[in-house]
This record gives sequence, structure tokens and C-alpha cells, in this order.
Amino acid sequence: MTLSPTARWTTGWLLAAAWALSFPLFSAPAPHRLWGWCAAAGYLGAAAATAVGRRRAALAAALLGAVAVPLLWLVLTGQGQSEVTVIERSGRLLLDSGRLYVDRPAHVEEYTPYLPGMALLGVPRALLGGDASGDGWVVRLLGDARIWCAAALFGCLWAARRLFGGGPGGGRGGGPGGGPGRLLPVLVASPVVALPLTVSGVDLPLAGLCCLALAAAASGRPVLTGAALAGACALKWTALPAVAVAVALLAVLRGGRPAVRCALVAAGGTALLVLPAALLQPAELWRQVFAFPTGRAPVPTPASSPLPGRLLTELGPWGWYLAMGLLLSGGLAVALSLLARPPRTVVAAADRLALGLTLAFLLAPAGRFGYLALPVLLAVWARSVTVPGVSRVVTGSFRLRPSDGGRPTARNERPGGHFA
Repeated sequence: MTLSPTARWTTGWLLAAAWALSFPLFSAPAPHRLWGWCAAAGYLGAAAATAVGRRRAALAAALLGAVAVPLLWLVLTGQGQSEVTVIERSGRLLLDSGRLYVDRPAHVEEYTPYLPGMALLGVPRALLGGDASGDGWVVRLLGDARIWCAAALFGCLWAARRLFGGGPGGGRGGGPGGGPGRLLPVLVASPVVALPLTVSGVDLPLAGLCCLALAAAASGRPVLTGAALAGACALKWTALPAVAVAVALLAVLRGGRPAVRCALVAAGGTALLVLPAALLQPAELWRQVFAFPTGRAPVPTPASSPLPGRLLTELGPWGWYLAMGLLLSGGLAVALSLLARPPRTVVAAADRLALGLTLAFLLAPAGRFGYLALPVLLAVWARSVTVPGVSRVVTGSFRLRPSDGGRPTARNERPGGHFA
């Protein structure tokens, strides 16, 4: 039996409420428990509103309960995961001395497992002064790193939609607000974005820049693609798979020269952002950004969810090497798939990147279940900016024709498949 759209969305909100309720029951951190109670109330309200046909009210209830209320409470009371404090400390160190990392950290709180670009999101706190409690609600709100992480995500998603002409589609759909382009507010209200946005925000800028890079590649803009990739790679080294996927997409749509131009911009921009810190604190950058997240630092990483790679490391030193071997093998497999069957649409590219990141997070020697939100966000975002079942989707100067297997044709393409 096929469920109606109303029944599907009501069920979805109820499942989200059940997921949110698991945090007050099983999670230890206080910010997680607070988010769980607030989000569960919002999702239950969304389910009730959807059941009576009030879809806009349902989305408002979900956004209010899962994002607005817990985020404002945690920000104004100075609560959050340790990542928030780490980012803000990096911004303060950057302004004070130009050095981003604590020398010879002795405790886990002193480690900064991010590349230099992340420190920029902590600069507002340093400029406004004060600590997590601040001197007033304005300082607390405008200085909190979560607000700037969210701003980076939403800014990138807005720019990505602009590349697609404001988001193709519209019309009436099965979702709360209409067509696929309206899925973005639902994505923000979902636990995939709402939880990290509320308690830490650290992965949101990376997600936004990856989405922007894929959108720019699909619309044939190599310089913008490279710039977005450089920004992502200057935040966390886990952004490296996005470079390969975006370059492969550009090579299929525009050819080798734009793909090379994109790769050069990405490499040059990343070097410009990372090299100063690498020259100033090479040992700390290696220890905190690479050794610490992979479990090779003197202090164990708190990212210890029972994922396959983590479980392998508990078997001894050989288990760590086995996990790293599997991780590299998974990366090689995805790279070979890009050569054998490169993605031709933004959805295919997002799915390939999501697959690569999922393998990386599962097989890494240390990780958290929360990291898997990034692949989910990429896959859902790509489908929110495309319209399934249409004869063609225009991206930049290309027309993607699903009836032709998604092969792009340019306006200046000659009959023989060569460009004028």
C-alpha cells in the first residue's frame, strides 16, 4: 500500500521526534539532552500540523523546536560542545600572535584538530571580547562561533542556488512547502543539520563549501569551484575528496583545461591559507591536525564511536595499520571510479562524494556517528536543487539531458561533439 504525501511527512516527523528523544535518554552531554527535548517537541508539533494539513506551520514548528529555541538558549548561556571553545580560542590566538595552536598541549581541550581556515570563524569572538558568558546578549550572540558557522553554511547554499538560477523547480510537491527547491528549510530543520548547528556547528562551513564547489563545477565555473575547494581544504583535511570529485565533474562538462585550472586554484588557495601556519608551527600542525584525529597523538581523541575503523584499532597496533590500509583502499576505489565512470550531474557528483566520505568516516581509526551527517546533507542538498523527471536541466551554458544519459551539450558544441 502506498502512503499519501501527508502520511509520509507525518511519519518522517515522528521518526525525527523519536531520534531526538534518544538524546535525553542516552546521551551524556547536557547540550545534547537539551536539544533532544526541544527538538522532540518541535517535531511532534510538526507531525500534528502535517496531519491536519498545515504544512507551513509544521515546518515552522520543526525549525522553532529543533533550531531556534535550543540554539539561542545554548548560545546565550554559553553552553556547547568543546569545538565551539576551540574555534574561538584559535581566533583569539590568531589575532594575538598569529599562532593558531597551543604549544605542546597536555590535555584534550588544548588540541585544535582543524586547519587554519577554521580560526577565521573564531575571530568575531576575539574582536568583541569577553568569554563564553560574555558581557551581554549581543556579545554572546554575535561572537559565538556557531552563528558564524551557520552563516557560512547558509551563505554557501544561497550562492549555490543562485548558480542554478535560484533553484529550478517550484510548483507543488509532496513536501511541506512545494517543489524540490523548498526542501532546504526541511533539511535545516532535520536532525542532520539542526543538531550540529545547535551544539557545535564545526562541520557546517565544510558542508556548505562542498555544496558550493559542486554547484560551481556543474555550472562550468572552474575558478569559483577552485576557490570553494580551497576554502574547504583550509578548514579540515577531510575535504580533499571533494577536490577529486569536483575536478572530475568539471572535466566531463568542460574538458581538461577548466579542470586543471580548477585544480590549480584549489591548490594555490589552500597553500595560501595553510602555508603560513605550517611554516610557523609545523610540529603542532602535524600533531594536532593529523596525528590527533587518527589516534596517534599522546592524548587520545574523544572521537571514539564504535565504527569499524575504531574497533579495529582496539585490536592493537596492527589493527591501526589495518584500518589505515582499508581507509586508503577505499579512497583509491573511489578515485578509480571517478576515472572509470566520472559523474555527469550534480546529483551523481554529490552521491560519489557522499560515498567517499562515508567510507572515510567508517574506516578512519577514530570517528563519530555525527560525522555521517555530512554525506547525508550532500545527498539531500543535491536533490533539493534539481527536478527529477524533467527533459533537461539548465546549468550555466550546459543543458543536461537525462534522456541522453545525462551527457552535457554546450550551446557552442558542433555536431561531431567538438567545441567551436
